[in-house]
Amino acid sequence: MSYHNPPTTPRGSATFDQYSMSEIRRAAATGIYDIRGSGAKRKVPHFDDLLFLGASISRYPLEGYREKCETKVTLGTRFAKKPIELKIPITVAGMSFGSLSGPAKEALGRGATIAGTSTTTGDGGMTEEERGHSQTLVYQYLPSRYGMNPRDLRRADAIEVVVGQGAKPGGGGMLLGQKISDRVAEMRTLPKGIDQRSACRHPDWTGPDDLEIKILELREITDWEKPIYVKIGGARPYYDTALAVKAGADVVVLDGMQGGTAATQEVFIEHVGQPTLACIRPAVKALQDLGMHRKVQLIVSGGIRNGADVAKALALGADVVSVGTAALIALGDNDPRWEAEYQKLGTTAGCYDDWHEGKDPAGITTQDAELMKRVDPIAAGRRLANYLKVMTLEAQTIARACGKNHVHNLEPEDLCALTIEAAAMARVPLAGTGWIPGQGGL
Repeated sequence: MSYHNPPTTPRGSATFDQYSMSEIRRAAATGIYDIRGSGAKRKVPHFDDLLFLGASISRYPLEGYREKCETKVTLGTRFAKKPIELKIPITVAGMSFGSLSGPAKEALGRGATIAGTSTTTGDGGMTEEERGHSQTLVYQYLPSRYGMNPRDLRRADAIEVVVGQGAKPGGGGMLLGQKISDRVAEMRTLPKGIDQRSACRHPDWTGPDDLEIKILELREITDWEKPIYVKIGGARPYYDTALAVKAGADVVVLDGMQGGTAATQEVFIEHVGQPTLACIRPAVKALQDLGMHRKVQLIVSGGIRNGADVAKALALGADVVSVGTAALIALGDNDPRWEAEYQKLGTTAGCYDDWHEGKDPAGITTQDAELMKRVDPIAAGRRLANYLKVMTLEAQTIARACGKNHVHNLEPEDLCALTIEAAAMARVPLAGTGWIPGQGGL
């Protein structure tokens, strides 16, 4: 038998796989980098790599039909005169008008209000649809300053100063010309139909001392009523959280790399930042070292999908989680009912991520007047509310199984990890052992 015959099945390269080669060919043909929306598609350690240790003899579970498990949370207790009271520990993340359609923004406001939580404006200013249907609305204050004005700052219930975003920490946003309609152009003071790129940092600061000045300015404008959030991308969570607290933040929003975006370079989405799971414990450690854990609230976002994800983030030390991509799916984005139209765009339902092109068949990530008509904001809002309700019930079920009468009583001791990587990131024991990588144990 000869050992020099070629193999009967061709073998591809693990490094130069089909996708990598197609990207090389695309770059060679066009001379430009790829832009898309959504979040990272590579597999990284995530909440699925953690499991809860339910109560039995050593821990006593709660009876779901007779014993309460609370979910209420208050945000902004540090300095704000009017902290935000939420019924559930899940909020809707910032997604801009421009990226999203007006009916989609209205639906987010309606759904969040029914569920007893907040929604967030995103870049580009405050729409009357969202303000009018949001009981609690957080106003994002971004480097672009698009749509920003003191009147809307005062109309908001909280202000979120955006320093970074999980899908593109260190990078700015994009809104291509085909989505800059007359209304979007007017709100952002931009020419219609011209590509827009947001700045990657605020124009009037160069470091944390300037952030402190900016937070004080916002407090003065709003008479110290509104909670001030600071949003950071998952890059250096310990130091960024500590500096946000030093600058005077009431709330820190921490966004991991699984967070979505309307549009940015794919190289950012896939290769910059850290997984959400890796970011939580360093941020919590920073708050603990400063004696501010639970005094300055921590909101975690980036890849939250279900009640188990919610419960795990809270167990690791977060006060609240925030959903963006999942909220759009709840509204009807990437719905198989539009499969034929997704295929015409060269994709399929569940994989559509060209949000920046403004051709979304679901009518959610578009400014096309005809496509927008496909969104019924009342029905979509109810779907979002149902989704938020289910996630809350799932988190409560897990908390009761761990013997907790409030979801915030979940703790790292209630968790174990399935992989060494997840154990190291979450700083909980590897399942079946007492070993936390880097911290000893058996």
